Amino acid sequence: MKRGAGGSRREGSEAERGRSRSRSGATEHNGLRKKEKLLEMTRALTSDPVAIDVLRRAAVSRGGLLTDEMRRRVWPKLLSINVFNLPPKPGKAIRENHKDYNQVLMDVRRSLQRFPKGMREEQCQVLQEQLIDTILYILKGHPELHYYQGYHDIAVTLLLVVGERMGIAMLEKLSAHHLRDFMDPTMDSTKHILNYLMPILKRESPRLHDFMCRAEVGTVFALSWLITWYGHVLSNFQHILRLYDFFLASHPLMAIYFAAVIVLHREQEVLDCDCDMASVHHLLSRIPQDLPYETLISQADELFQHHPPYDLAKQAALQYRKSITITTFQDFQRATLDQRPDSILRQRLHNDSEAASVLPVMGNNGLVKMAVWGLSATLGAAALAVAQTALEWTPEFLFQLF
Repeated sequence: MKRGAGGSRREGSEAERGRSRSRSGATEHNGLRKKEKLLEMTRALTSDPVAIDVLRRAAVSRGGLLTDEMRRRVWPKLLSINVFNLPPKPGKAIRENHKDYNQVLMDVRRSLQRFPKGMREEQCQVLQEQLIDTILYILKGHPELHYYQGYHDIAVTLLLVVGERMGIAMLEKLSAHHLRDFMDPTMDSTKHILNYLMPILKRESPRLHDFMCRAEVGTVFALSWLITWYGHVLSNFQHILRLYDFFLASHPLMAIYFAAVIVLHREQEVLDCDCDMASVHHLLSRIPQDLPYETLISQADELFQHHPPYDLAKQAALQYRKSITITTFQDFQRATLDQRPDSILRQRLHNDSEAASVLPVMGNNGLVKMAVWGLSATLGAAALAVAQTALEWTPEFLFQLF
C-alpha cells in the first residue's frame, strides 16, 4: 500500500507539472501573439497612407489596442487627428460667464471615483481642473452643442489616457460625430437611438423581447450606458478602455448593439424575474462587473453585420436621414482613409518651423509651458499632474526631459 500511495503521489506531481507546462506554453503563446499584434499596428501606423483598416480591425479584435502607449498613437488616427496640430491649452477666460460652468463643476466634483486609485489629492485637483477646462473649451467653441450629464465621463477617460490637449482634440471630434445626437437641445435624438435596442432584441430573441414589452420596462435602463460609453457604470478602467477601443473603431451606434448583447447575455436572469417594470429595470440597470467582454464585443460586431442600422431604422421609429450622428458617419470614415504617418507630419512641422522668417523669443517661463503641454499630449493627465507638482519645486526638472 505504501508503494501504491507513493506511486499516486508521483502521478499527481507529474500531472501538476504537465498542467504547469501547459499554462506556461499558453502564456508564451499569448505573449507572442501580443508582440505580433503590436508590430502589425506599428507597421500600419508608419505606412503611407496610414493603414486605417488594419488599425480598426486591431481595435475591434481580441485584446483591442493592448496598451495605453498604443492607444495614444492609434486613437488619434481613428478620429483623423493630426497630433502635431492640437488645440492650445485653455486659458482662464474659458470659464468666464459660461452658462454651463456650475453644472460642469458639480459633475466633475462628483467624478472622483473615475480617477485611478492611489492618485494624490493634488494630482486629482489638477485633473479636475483640466476636465472642467476641456469641457468648457468644446462648448464655447461650438455653441450648437449642449452639455449633458455623462459627457464628463467620456472626457475624463480621454484625459487619463492621452492628456489635455489631445483629449480636447478627440472630444471635439467625437462631439461633432459619435456623440452629436446626445448634444441636441432636447433628448429626442438620444431616445430615438435607444429605440434601436428593442428591434435588435426582437430579431435575436422574440421571447425575451415579448417579456420586456409585457413588463413595460422600456429602454431607459440603458441610457447611462449609451451616453457615457459605459464609463459611468463600469468600475474596472481596463474594461472601459477596451470598450473605447471598440467604439472608436466602429459605427456610432455600436454602443447600442453592445447594450443588446448585454441584455441577451442576461436573458435567463430577465426571464426568471417578475414580469413588471420595477423588477426588470432594477435587474438590467445594474451591469455585472464580470461580463465576458471579449465575447460580447465579438457578438456585438456580428449583430451589427447581421442587423445594420438602416434595416432597423423603420422599426426603431427613427428617421434615418435626420440623425446627424448617423448621416455624417460615412463622410467621417472617408476622411480617415488618407492620413499621413506621424513621421511625415513631424517633418512637415519641422519644415514649416524652418521656413518661418521670424520666430517669437520665449523666456524660461514660455519654454516651461511648452514642456508641460508636451507632457500633457504625450503622457496623459495623471503624468501631467506629477509634472506640474514638480514644476512648483524646480522648473529645471522639465528641461531635463526634453
